[in-house]
Amino acid sequence: MPIALPQRHVVRVLFHTDRSPLFSHEAGAAALERRDFDVAVHRGGPLTEALAGADVLVVSPRSTLLDRHTSEDGPAPLSGDELDAITAFVARGGGLLVFIDSGPVDADAPRVDTGRDELLGRFGLRIERGDASGEAAAGGSSPMRIVASLDEDTAEPALHHLVGDVRLHRAGRLAAVRHSEGRVAAVAGSGLFDDASLAERDHLQLWLNLFYWVAAPAFRAEPEPIVSAAAHDPAWARLRDETNALRRLQEPKGEVDLDRHERAKVEAHVAAMTESIVALAPRFPHEQAYLEQVPRDLRAWVDGGCGKPDFTASLALFHPEQHRRDGIEHLVVFPLYTPNGSPDTRFEALLVRTPWPEFVATLERSGFDNDKYVPVQLIDNTAGYDSECAVLFPETVSVAGRPTNNYGGIFCDREASRFQRSTAAGAEVLRIDLPPDVAALISNGDLVRETYILWDMVHDRWHSHGDLPFDPFMIRQRLPYWMYSLEELRVDLATYGSAGELVRDGFPFARYVQYAILFDRILRFPITGNRVRNYDGLGGQLLFAYLHQNGVVRWTDNRLLIDWERIEGAVGELRAALDDLYRRGIDLSRVSYWIDAHDLISTYVRPNVSSQWRRDQRVITDEAETRAWIDRVLDDEFPLSIFYEQLTKKLAARAADELVAA
Repeated sequence: MPIALPQRHVVRVLFHTDRSPLFSHEAGAAALERRDFDVAVHRGGPLTEALAGADVLVVSPRSTLLDRHTSEDGPAPLSGDELDAITAFVARGGGLLVFIDSGPVDADAPRVDTGRDELLGRFGLRIERGDASGEAAAGGSSPMRIVASLDEDTAEPALHHLVGDVRLHRAGRLAAVRHSEGRVAAVAGSGLFDDASLAERDHLQLWLNLFYWVAAPAFRAEPEPIVSAAAHDPAWARLRDETNALRRLQEPKGEVDLDRHERAKVEAHVAAMTESIVALAPRFPHEQAYLEQVPRDLRAWVDGGCGKPDFTASLALFHPEQHRRDGIEHLVVFPLYTPNGSPDTRFEALLVRTPWPEFVATLERSGFDNDKYVPVQLIDNTAGYDSECAVLFPETVSVAGRPTNNYGGIFCDREASRFQRSTAAGAEVLRIDLPPDVAALISNGDLVRETYILWDMVHDRWHSHGDLPFDPFMIRQRLPYWMYSLEELRVDLATYGSAGELVRDGFPFARYVQYAILFDRILRFPITGNRVRNYDGLGGQLLFAYLHQNGVVRWTDNRLLIDWERIEGAVGELRAALDDLYRRGIDLSRVSYWIDAHDLISTYVRPNVSSQWRRDQRVITDEAETRAWIDRVLDDEFPLSIFYEQLTKKLAARAADELVAA
């Protein structure tokens, strides 16, 4: 059932109109407000002042009626000052969208100057009266069209995304041009966007494409910087520096070899860290119990001879998941390893902040409950997080026994930044025609960050739902790495489906989650990190291969083409195949289950030629000896395809060119 969720608005659209009874854009305005746009109407007063708060200006069809009818009730012509203001507005990065009625025009009717002719002329566009070839129509009346100054309409592929059937009345045309930092689009044939026609054919899609395209400069924004008082506290700087100094003394398991390092030096670092934590603690009253325990665990570690650290007590008291409100900060001090960073245990000190948008709180109350998940942003950190690590998991903390599984923290800002870089680079080298809203998404840091908050929340929840023949988190199970691949892909495909349901239930923002899953999975994951049991990479390989072999994506002429109308259906089909594997797995032995999983992947991703798990080369032994089976797994059981080898080379060449240019 529909969920009442707050919409995420990024761009402010200003309609310059007085609402004609002939043309109404109420439905179009509502469609924009369900997306990323806040809509306002300029009904009077100086347009120059109204532009100050706008990102896109729309000159609506009402103004065009003055070309046919002299009316004292209509809006006044655009003044010279207003024309200058609009021109400067576009040059600074504003968007301008002009709709013109292309209906028949009485050649003998008095021409009323609205200023639009001069306005369009400033951007190399002009209005012509005539048929599609520019010649006057018979009978004294003619349609109008917009033409570019170069005698042909400017091609902008994004405007045609999913638009295959529109009805432009008579000789209606569309032109789009870029001007300095801004964009201008003009449409003759405005009737296809009025309330009566917007739902027909692909009119709504074209309407949205136009607004995303002209608003592209307004979407471009770096993430909102975090202003943290704690980060400027001298006690934090001391804690960070002393922790980094202690890290340099530690061995791979977190111990310090006291035969090589003076105990007094270790004690001095620990004492300074403790003093800093005590000084910072008043800034984090919600962490009182935890921050009182950390110095005790530090002291116990030193007193015990600086061996493998045991922070079981501190971990049990660390509860960032219990503070689900926007902007709350946490001080984190643990000995841990950093996934995608280093397997070695080192002390780390972090300042993190929890972003908690209102739509996430609403979703939690509406059935997407996930009380352990918490998104975090990195404010400042010690050296271990100068890596690719994007998680804060209890499983990474050094403890003597089994860790308390209180929370799951994902650095949504890091994931978002990587998505932006990889998608932009991949789209460039593969010449992907990105949908206009995807182009808007990857240019806006805050929008991507909130996308990842939603993705990770739903993804993490799906680990505990469905037919589960094993512990879905699998953190301590000894399994072939492709089982991790299938689990991560399974929950991502389920998240993709959940996002689609949210879109249909009235929360269009969720479609960004679908875009993020698709592009991260097929463009980033397979070529990120090394090829030693790269389970996230293999999941991406499988998704791409499935889509490619089913004709949903096609790599031709060194260009990646995507059939956007088939993507969701194909993702659903692959998801069904994985769900069927899981369901059957409940009735299988472990080794049989692993074999079936390998066979499923091998249907689309060819295994290594020397694999002993291939159907034609499989070594059959007693399956009670599971270790023997796992020992036969190659580090790169499923090598990269030619597509990914070429993509890696092209991205490397692009990065080298950027480095030279810099």
